[in-house]
Amino acid sequence: MGYGFGGGFGGGNMQQLMRQAQKLQQQMQEARAALDAEEFVGSSGGGMVEAKMLGNKTLKAVSIKKEVVDPDDVEMLEDLIVSAFNDAMTKIEIAEKERIPQIPGM
Repeated sequence: MGYGFGGGFGGGNMQQLMRQAQKLQQQMQEARAALDAEEFVGSSGGGMVEAKMLGNKTLKAVSIKKEVVDPDDVEMLEDLIVSAFNDAMTKIEIAEKERIPQIPGM
């Protein structure tokens, strides 16, 4: 009794799927490389603190305006730094979703 599988998934279609998968993988690698080299800036406190990160999630620099430095309130400055860092990370994650091709169904 045959179940209509004839020819082991149709050789031509499998080769085409493999080529498409390789092309998608190359596009993903190219997009990832471009994103990794791009700089993202997160900020907090109305721009008083900025965190500059590369798309590969490496912290590149932190900028702090003098006006926000209060020796009696170090905790506020720490919170602003964390907030700026998280803002930059969010921007990177959004860019990843927008620019890196996704494998359907994943």
